[in-house]
Amino acid sequence: MTTDWKTVRLFPIPSIIYLIHNNVQFATLMYVDTSTYQIMGNLKIVTTGILFRLFLKKKLSNLQWMAIILLAVGTTTSQVKGCGRASCDSLFSAPIQGYMLGILSACLSALAGVYTEFLMKKNNDSLYWQNVQLYTFGAIFNMARLVLDDFRGGFEKGPWWQRLFNGYSVITWMVVLNLGSTGLLVSWLMKYADNIVKVYSTSMAMLLTMVLSVFLFTFKPTLQLFLGIIVCMMSLHMYFAPPNMLVDLPSTVRSDPESLVNVTVDRKTDS
Repeated sequence: MTTDWKTVRLFPIPSIIYLIHNNVQFATLMYVDTSTYQIMGNLKIVTTGILFRLFLKKKLSNLQWMAIILLAVGTTTSQVKGCGRASCDSLFSAPIQGYMLGILSACLSALAGVYTEFLMKKNNDSLYWQNVQLYTFGAIFNMARLVLDDFRGGFEKGPWWQRLFNGYSVITWMVVLNLGSTGLLVSWLMKYADNIVKVYSTSMAMLLTMVLSVFLFTFKPTLQLFLGIIVCMMSLHMYFAPPNMLVDLPSTVRSDPESLVNVTVDRKTDS
């Protein structure tokens, strides 16, 4: 278990990035509607691939790059609600600040994920010890923000720890438990797989949620949903399948030494 300061000091960095990212998300929603925000969030699929290549020096083949772009296209297609003029116009009616903040949010999300993977694979420490360091610094930064909000508000509502669990119910605790379990699974992917696997698992979970919503709620499936699922399945196959399953490679013909001798002898006889 590594406890030296040179290693521990690296763990606050992803917490700071996520803190900035969360605030950028709220700022983005001030300029764009929820549908546009959701669609712009798919940019993090492409930015994750780019930062994955630049910072972790992991080389991706041309087919894998095409698969990543297809995944972004597939998830975006599944989230488009309709082809009506009003719905399409709303995607391009936001001010430029909203789109710039959306791109910044995608870059920050990818940067935090790539840097977390770098930390997880930096040494052979226990996954749980690394999670303790990550979440401890995250809690410290969030508590600092709550204290700052209290000072700005003059403690009108009392200190933050007195109202921390206000409004919590059984469903709220189930959501917290679910998110905590998801965080542990994501950290497992970061340590033993990579960010691209995490991106695919997140996208597939989103599509699975849409499918389950058809049976559990009043959600009506659309053509865009079916097309998006098909494109995402194609992307999944393109990225993880061996190249020989995707491209018909010409078989290498081995020359027979005896045939070469015969050809040489025939040429000498003709001469």
